[in-house]
Amino acid sequence: MPIQDAPVRETARHGQDTARRAEQIRAALDPTVAGPALRRMAGSPAAFFRGAAALFHHDLAVAGAGAPGAPYLDERTGRVWIHGDLHAGSFGAYLDATGRLVFGVTASGEGYVGPFTWDLKRCAASIALLGHARGLSDARITELVTAFAAAYREQVRALASGAGAAPPCTLDTASGPLLTVLRAARARTRAGLLAPLTELSDGERHFAGGPDTVALDAAARYTVLAAFDGYLETLPESGPARPEAYRVKDVVGRCGPGATGGAATYDLLLEGGSDVLESDVVLTMKRARPPALARYRPVPEVAAQVRHDGHRAVLARRALQAHADPWLGWAELDGAGLVVDEVSPYGAGLDWSGLDDPEEIAAAVAGLGHITAAAHAAGDGKGGHPLVPFRPERAIDAALAADEDGFGPLLADFAHSCAARTRADHRIFVELLRDGRIAVR
Repeated sequence: MPIQDAPVRETARHGQDTARRAEQIRAALDPTVAGPALRRMAGSPAAFFRGAAALFHHDLAVAGAGAPGAPYLDERTGRVWIHGDLHAGSFGAYLDATGRLVFGVTASGEGYVGPFTWDLKRCAASIALLGHARGLSDARITELVTAFAAAYREQVRALASGAGAAPPCTLDTASGPLLTVLRAARARTRAGLLAPLTELSDGERHFAGGPDTVALDAAARYTVLAAFDGYLETLPESGPARPEAYRVKDVVGRCGPGATGGAATYDLLLEGGSDVLESDVVLTMKRARPPALARYRPVPEVAAQVRHDGHRAVLARRALQAHADPWLGWAELDGAGLVVDEVSPYGAGLDWSGLDDPEEIAAAVAGLGHITAAAHAAGDGKGGHPLVPFRPERAIDAALAADEDGFGPLLADFAHSCAARTRADHRIFVELLRDGRIAVR
């Protein structure tokens, strides 16, 4: 009889585990995420993974993966500036403050102080999901994750020693798929960005109307411009020297789900670097949300050192990008923190769906490893900020040196297990969405 009952007990236990996991998924979802974003998450396990950073951090926190004594973590390597939502799609081209096109980590509102391994594990899991979707074998996926780990290790060692450190990934140094992205970004123009967003009237440029445009009355416009004045105080001294560059030509609201008063973000049109209309600059002001990592692994010093989440998000971006966008800053509006940065014509991402050759994929993945190491090393307390008052690359190098052989296998094993769980979570999520158990706004 016990033998006959065993499958029944196993089925019941599986049902309980699924129900428990469904509640964890629901609890981790950001309640402000709108219906279109939820539908996109339902599209594939990789899309679900990208939209479920909070669930990822929940799982690592429950497992104790960030506690001192966890592999490669100590009081320093457990609190460096990390991206917080690092995955294969978190890299792309951008124009840095020196005027160079760089392929690197891109903007993330999830940036926070935390364990460096959490960035690596999240990116490794996304590589495994990508490989599985392309029909690659487990052995091949292991090779990809190991290549990512090896490239990261190599770059950390070079940066820590101060000798032979690779330069940023630019048009002069990139190769393969990453160089292709940079060349595509170089072909873009500011005029091409401005054309669909603006129109000319009486020799001046203004924002064009559209279905997402919210007209601002005098009071709303005054409030936004007052926030803009505060934003100017947060810019680095290396910003545009021409005073007219900051002249606001037009300001418009953009609607979005859950927006108060109809506007979720604000766009500002500035004079830019010259009187030529093609040099006009578009800035966006967007409310910053608390990072998912802070929910599960809060660092009290962050709350003590930053004014709001807009400030925190900008500090994180400046820490992870050696020469961040010179227009990047923060503002306050109606008591909320906002991130302000340029809508750049030169942003471009890597289209992983266009990579069919496993060798090309491997080259791209190795590039991500080098770039991630450089990003972690960049956040060494610039400007005297006390949150990371040490050289991260040296701390990470010392931690990895204690167990060189275990680093690659650790990431590969985690990548496989996390990817498998994500595929199962995706199926649960889709059923929750279909059954109406997740509110769609």
